[in-house]
Amino acid sequence: MTIKPVFDVAVVGAGLSGLQAAHVVKAAGLTVCVLEATERVGGKTLTMRSTERGFNDLGAAWINDTNQSEMFKLFQRYGIDAEIQRACGYDVIQLADGSVIKTPYGQLPGDPKLLQDLLELLRTEASKANLNNPCDSDGAKDIDKLTFREFCVQRTENAEASGIADTVCAALLGVESNEVSALYMLHYFKCGTGIDNLLSDGKDGGQYLRNRQGNQTISKKLSEELGPNTVKLQTPVVSIDQSQKDKCVIRTATGEKIYCRKTIISIPTTLYHTISFNPPLPATKTILSDNAVMGYYSKMIFVFKEPWWRKAGFSGVLSPETGPISFTRDTSIPADDQWSITCFIVGERGRAWSKLSRSARYNQAWGQISQSFGKFVHSVPAPSNHLEVEWSKQAFFLGAPCPVMTPGTLTSVGENLTQPFKNVHFVGTETATVWRGYMEGAVRSGQRGRY
Repeated sequence: MTIKPVFDVAVVGAGLSGLQAAHVVKAAGLTVCVLEATERVGGKTLTMRSTERGFNDLGAAWINDTNQSEMFKLFQRYGIDAEIQRACGYDVIQLADGSVIKTPYGQLPGDPKLLQDLLELLRTEASKANLNNPCDSDGAKDIDKLTFREFCVQRTENAEASGIADTVCAALLGVESNEVSALYMLHYFKCGTGIDNLLSDGKDGGQYLRNRQGNQTISKKLSEELGPNTVKLQTPVVSIDQSQKDKCVIRTATGEKIYCRKTIISIPTTLYHTISFNPPLPATKTILSDNAVMGYYSKMIFVFKEPWWRKAGFSGVLSPETGPISFTRDTSIPADDQWSITCFIVGERGRAWSKLSRSARYNQAWGQISQSFGKFVHSVPAPSNHLEVEWSKQAFFLGAPCPVMTPGTLTSVGENLTQPFKNVHFVGTETATVWRGYMEGAVRSGQRGRY
């Protein structure tokens, strides 16, 4: 006789939000299982060894110790060593005409007055956004009808603002500014405690601290604490049946049937179509899924024997308009003799680059780095190792960091993002109202997934 596995709660997805939700359920004295489609835990946290002693994060990489309090608590809980992001020296800037200049780290090219005017506009408008209900913001519907590009150009009365808008959207979300609602972006800035913090590598910023052991370590620890056999890997969920009263029947691609009272979905809205629901999802949930865009956001990490760029006084490369790489960060850990430059390939340029073969992608990216630094560094050494991940080509992710809403979606169905469907509840970083799209948002959304 086969015994049917029965749980109080089943969680779909073993990223930070799903694992955190499972901890909340377990702490309440309820039974829980976590079903993960891939062969690992961590979601969009993915850590790989890059040197004998060092690691690099191919997914989410940064936190801070002030306004990202929940992630910092996890750092402290698991004895994580935090590395302050290096934000000094010079950047190599590639201009549209192919010329290369150097500027102090963090100084953007272009018209400084336009940049400051646009940033001030975005600070002001984002501060008006209603954090818990963006639809109640002043002029919400009219702003939501506009793309972020249209909003920036119209409000500044300067067509060149479109370039800055593209840079911001690609850097933060891997999308172009004509793909995303202006209201969504303003709300996103508010969720991240302001556009200045979102773009900052400083104390309160989104790129302040890195994890010496790698951020996937946290998911592994959370999984271990749930106890043996709680997390089931390589177990994609194919259907959730709620036709029986007060019960969910989950079927997996491996042929298992799991019975539970409640289900927590911790996957992006863009993947809702991969699960068959009975009864079907409400129309509002389907509209959310159909009108969400997942950005193109890839990393290629070049690892070296020594920090030659530091010795030459440089920090990274910024290329707002040319080449596959939009920007880089120094992701070295000196204590581990791990020296690396992480290259971000994002947005439309990333999508075009993604169509190349693996070797061609490498050659383009390394060619851009070596040629850029080569203008100022006498001899640029070849990397001793390199790592790459393309989230858009992974079936259970299809992009990164989180889905964004197209114009008109937020004010029409956005309030349904976190609304339960019978006994199915929805979490994930895209549902967070604090640091949406970040690890902090993922953890906070998981804490919300309680009963």
